[in-house]
This record gives sequence, C-alpha cells and structure tokens, in this order.
Amino acid sequence: MILIETGKILAAFAICWLNFVIVDTYFGLPKKPGVLGAKVIGKKIENVGGNINGGYFMGNIVCSPDASAGTLMASIFYYLMGFEGGLIAALFIYIGNRLCNDTGYAGTIGTITATILIYLFSGFISAEYFIAGMVLAIFSIQGVHHSAASRLLGSIARKMGRI
Repeated sequence: MILIETGKILAAFAICWLNFVIVDTYFGLPKKPGVLGAKVIGKKIENVGGNINGGYFMGNIVCSPDASAGTLMASIFYYLMGFEGGLIAALFIYIGNRLCNDTGYAGTIGTITATILIYLFSGFISAEYFIAGMVLAIFSIQGVHHSAASRLLGSIARKMGRI
C-alpha cells in the first residue's frame, strides 16, 4: 500500500514539474526578469555558479504567482472544491499577477493546465497527491541546489528555443 501511495506522489510530482516548467519556460520566464526582484535573484544565482536565465526563471517564480504557484493552488482548490475550485484558483492567480504588475499569463495558464491535468488523471491519482507532488516539484527547483537547478532550467529554455 505504501509503495502505491509513493508511486502516486512521484507520478504527480513528474506531472506537476513538467506542467510548471514547460508553461513558465514557454511564457519566457528564463528570458528576462519580468517582475521586480527577479533580476536580483537571477544575478545572485549566477554569482554562485548558476545560469542567469535559470536564475531569472527562479526569480520570476519567487516574485510573482506563476505556473508553479498556479499548479499548487489548482491542486489545493481542486482537492477542496473539484474542477470548479481549480478554475477559481486560476482567477486568484490572475488577480495576483495583476497585483504584482506581472504582464505575463504563465500563472493563469499553468493553473488552468494543472486543473485539466488533475481532472484527466483523477481516476488514478487524486488531487491530494498533486498537492504533495507540487510541493516536491517546487522544492526540487527552489530548495535543493540553486546553481544546478538554474543550469537545468537554462538548458530546457535553450532546447525549447525560448532564450
């Protein structure tokens, strides 16, 4: 039983990680700092041996609710209220982006895609696993090793043609 639970968390982690990294990269988070503070974070990460574009990505997700926050909010709201909860989370992320003067839509789109993904996988993986999976996904980018994570994000952005 514990092996099945762990497998569901790891599957949700992979789905969440791919969702927020692909959406945020597509919307240009690695290209330039989009909000106040992202440039400072990007430069600090570059100074410790990281990739500046990955640092901008990381700075943008710290300073404004982008697809990482959107995926986590979608998971929580879907767990509490179902599919409609995920859409309400998208509205909150949209408002948060406007409050942060973020001109992008990565957070809103990431929330919507996460809601759809949770719905599509709901027969196998329930929403609470996506909450745990997204916490792990955020930790893997923001908490484990900044310079390694920034280099990975920069590499993904180059392969996607976003930088």
